[in-house]
Amino acid sequence: MTRLSKHIILIFTILVLSGCAEEWLDRKPQNIILEEQIWNDSKLITGLLANYYDRLPAHTSLTTGWAEFAAYDEAMWSNNDDGRNNIVSYPFDRWRLWDYTLIRDINLAIENIETFGTSLSATQKSQFSAELRFLRAFVYFELVKRMGGVPLVTKQLIYDFNGNPSYLQQPRNKESEVYDFIATELDAIKDQLGNGTSNTRANKYTAMALKSRAMLYAGSIAKYNGRMASPISTPGGEVGIPASRATDYYTKALAASEEIINSGVYQLYKTNPNLGENFYDAITKKSANREVILAQDFLVSKDKRHGFTYDNIARNVREDNLSSSSITPSLNLVEDYEYLDGTSGELKNRNAANTDYVYYTNPQDIFANKDARLYGTVIFPGTSFRGIPVQIQAGVKLWNATTSAFQNVESNVLGSNYEDGGLLTGSSGPQRSQTEVTNSGFYLRKYVDQTAMSSTRGIRSDMWWIRFRLGEIYLNASEAALELGKTADALKYVNVVRERAGFGAGSLKALTIDRLQNERRVELAFEDHRVWDLKRWRIAHEVWNGNASNPDAVIYALYPYRVVRPGHETHGKYVFDKLVAPRFRAPRFFQMGNYYSSIEQIVIDNNPKIVRNPFH
Repeated sequence: MTRLSKHIILIFTILVLSGCAEEWLDRKPQNIILEEQIWNDSKLITGLLANYYDRLPAHTSLTTGWAEFAAYDEAMWSNNDDGRNNIVSYPFDRWRLWDYTLIRDINLAIENIETFGTSLSATQKSQFSAELRFLRAFVYFELVKRMGGVPLVTKQLIYDFNGNPSYLQQPRNKESEVYDFIATELDAIKDQLGNGTSNTRANKYTAMALKSRAMLYAGSIAKYNGRMASPISTPGGEVGIPASRATDYYTKALAASEEIINSGVYQLYKTNPNLGENFYDAITKKSANREVILAQDFLVSKDKRHGFTYDNIARNVREDNLSSSSITPSLNLVEDYEYLDGTSGELKNRNAANTDYVYYTNPQDIFANKDARLYGTVIFPGTSFRGIPVQIQAGVKLWNATTSAFQNVESNVLGSNYEDGGLLTGSSGPQRSQTEVTNSGFYLRKYVDQTAMSSTRGIRSDMWWIRFRLGEIYLNASEAALELGKTADALKYVNVVRERAGFGAGSLKALTIDRLQNERRVELAFEDHRVWDLKRWRIAHEVWNGNASNPDAVIYALYPYRVVRPGHETHGKYVFDKLVAPRFRAPRFFQMGNYYSSIEQIVIDNNPKIVRNPFH
């Protein structure tokens, strides 16, 4: 081949390869999804929404911070580590939330749907945007209830790298402005949400449920903050809502609540004739349950599951797990469930003169005629779970004829028998120092899954977490009506909830805020309401004042004993001791600086326009 031929072949090869290279570079990569593809594909957008729902903030839920249920007064911690039983004071950063990552992602999605979603129908665009705005309003509520006013960012903040980011720095909005934004957003989007009666995606009534709760919070902050000897506020209104706004917020809370109630779309769950079991079912049943408005769902078959049941199931009914019994309800909570005749719920363990025990034939008899919500929430002595008796007995009371007094006989061996052949210590305790068994004398029933294998490491649970349900909405309506002076409506709504719990129709003839506060405590226990309720009513520092002589600040236990007194009529009966929970160390202490969480120093360093919260 001549040198000229070789040059021609080389030039031709270069030209061919250049053409191939140009064609190759023009090809779209197969492993990258472009903006136009994402925002025109309804399935991809729906998947993105699912991710955002799962990222919604929560202080306590079945997957996030659930151990904190044992950090207040609903329960104590009976597993290893006494940390939650020894909280000397709540730190100022305890409820801190200043994460704008989800806000940024939502803002980005709203703008991109509008910019790139050219193939979406107008209805699809409207619905997706509305759903994203609902999620954003939800996040802002979680922010404002912890921090007070926060910067309201509703557009992308894009830095131009000019070395001066000051134009991106926003000051905190007033606390009232954030609540007003939430209300306005929810009103604007409620009719575009669609989603039928879904209880896992937002619909019109979900928006009103969020509005009902948020406006109730705003109303009570406006009212009760102003009644404090020294109202908590900042000069710019970042913290503190004028008392003059209370009526407006309560009115909005009542209207949103009544829109849900009067729609007839949702009903209190009343399927099981056993009222205690029915209340448990109202929380746990996923099918034919019209009470649940919005829930975070899980599904074992899709490997979306959690270990809440694994860690909290009663000791003697656990399956293959090596740990259990973490959150154990307090006697404080148990005694707040009234008797069905309307009398106070203190358990009758001593006679009126306090000279002797009250003797019961069966351990469960001391709980007879109690509010049915107690059974649906707490496993107490003499009851079962998964059809298996949960054996709760601390020991025996042995009569000493010489001293004419009882003496306690106890054992650290669970399920052990006494020398008379009868039970000494229950296979589920309680125990004074042993862990992974109740130290309070109770176990949690609400949210613990009774499905077989759900407390195993291999299966775990797909119990859902309820974010909104109709029971709360009735109580929101009752409280808002009471604060507005509409007593007849307030009584109507609270009595509906009480009737489901076994009280007669119209059981309450008069209503005070104290009585309603107790209704919320027993109806909504372990649903992430307690600490927020006490904060918005501005009574948390009084209930949890750090004083060991204050029964509200200390966790109490109930220990059952079998009486051993042969030949006496009390032999074989059961008696109960009330005591400070043995592993409880420090009374709950909520400081004034806990009403609003501290803002991290790096946030203030990055944005000098951010003012600190009071007391920090």
